[in-house]
Amino acid sequence: MAFQIPSIYLVILSPVLIIMGWGMLIMLLEFFIPEGRKGWYAWLSLVGIVLAFVQTAAMWGYEGGTFTPVNGHPMVVLDNYATFLNLIFLATGALTILLSVNYLERTGLNRPEFYMLLLFSISGMMLMGMANDLILVFLALEILSIPLYIMSGLAWPRTESEESAMKYFLLGAFSSGIFVFGIALTYGATGSTALPEVLTGIASGGSLGFAGVAFLLVGLGFKVGAAPFHMWTPDVYEGAPTIVTAFMSVGAKVGGFAAMLRVLLMAMPEISGTWVPAVAGLAALTLIVGNVVALMQTNIKRMLAYSSIAHAGYIMIAVAASGETQQGVSAALFYMFAYLFTNMGAFAVVMAMERKQGEGLLLDDYKGLAKQHPVMALVMAYFMLSLTGVPPTGGFSGKFYIFRAAIEATKNGSDLIWLVIIGVITSVISGYYYLRVVYLMYMTDGKAELTGIRHPAVVTAVLVTVIFTLFLGFAPGTFFDVTREVVLNGVMALAGG
Repeated sequence: MAFQIPSIYLVILSPVLIIMGWGMLIMLLEFFIPEGRKGWYAWLSLVGIVLAFVQTAAMWGYEGGTFTPVNGHPMVVLDNYATFLNLIFLATGALTILLSVNYLERTGLNRPEFYMLLLFSISGMMLMGMANDLILVFLALEILSIPLYIMSGLAWPRTESEESAMKYFLLGAFSSGIFVFGIALTYGATGSTALPEVLTGIASGGSLGFAGVAFLLVGLGFKVGAAPFHMWTPDVYEGAPTIVTAFMSVGAKVGGFAAMLRVLLMAMPEISGTWVPAVAGLAALTLIVGNVVALMQTNIKRMLAYSSIAHAGYIMIAVAASGETQQGVSAALFYMFAYLFTNMGAFAVVMAMERKQGEGLLLDDYKGLAKQHPVMALVMAYFMLSLTGVPPTGGFSGKFYIFRAAIEATKNGSDLIWLVIIGVITSVISGYYYLRVVYLMYMTDGKAELTGIRHPAVVTAVLVTVIFTLFLGFAPGTFFDVTREVVLNGVMALAGG
């Protein structure tokens, strides 16, 4: 009897299949598109992302699973949690492509492999949020990461780019080994890698199960850039092409948190008393390291790298709170959505300021930007205020919901007030290095130059990021209600929460 795959399986995986298939299509079209038509790759890739976005949005409210082995638990699940995260990944990819059109042409990096690798990495991110088995989490992690290793070195033979790719690859391979070891220990403690079966056996797994949780957290902590597993972030962010850094700073981070929330809430809620303090401790260390070290940076990409580390700490506050309250998951999802537009918008300005690879990236290069280009200076100032957490911005709304979730978790039994205090103090500290950019733009003289803002694709991307950051700042409740629905009909519902 021939093996048949029911159509429902293909429906569940259709957004991922569209992205993977489109990446392969771009690979084949390289042989047919003339050398002088390289700009076609961007628009063709954008068509694929739009198709996947429409298909994903149409599946809102759908629940199901596929690839069910003998244990009866599907390896891939689709719920509102996965659908919401897939929309974030696809939006990140769309903004990246819009910003890449002008940037890659100006810097001489307009190569079709960029778009192939981008699509393949997005497919891995999408699988991270849909994974219902630790083995699939690992496979998705590698599908996400390997293209990023290559993209980091896209600016070869520039030494800094090659160095960033090598560092990212070596440390990423090391962290993957740690993650696999965590899977092995978890399997030894529970007899399964399926998240529902890990749920039933992890509490009785003893020290072996707790060790497995620790190694899994280390592997995912590397991917989200949490301290002390952050050592790759500043060098890779600085050396990689800025468009790759922008994509990585959002996509890879959200992908790591997608898996972290799924694993902790679906497989390990019974031992939340163990992992909540561990996550809270990592959050505190990440907040302190990211914000304090960012004070000393003179290169804006390195500053945003440590800023990215700090924002991972804020999201980890919500992860810790999710052990006691559903508001933690909602707050984490809201923050990741707001961070997407704020950070991509900030990097759009950075790319417009970058004259060529590695030039125009010092903070001093922003001196006098308000006089030369007042609109772009205003946009950059607004993004800096959002990253700081000043109202009315999406960044402020995100931090408000995260701190509220931590306070709610404290009422339910987890003492996270101390973590809220650290979060507030480090937010104040972050104001120094964010507002330093504003000060240089408005209060000093200079000849700041913009080279890439006049392109229609770049203007569109900047407008989208500004509008969403404004909307999330002025009317956050509307969108937070959506994240509540995600929780009620998503990861918490499948976990029995």
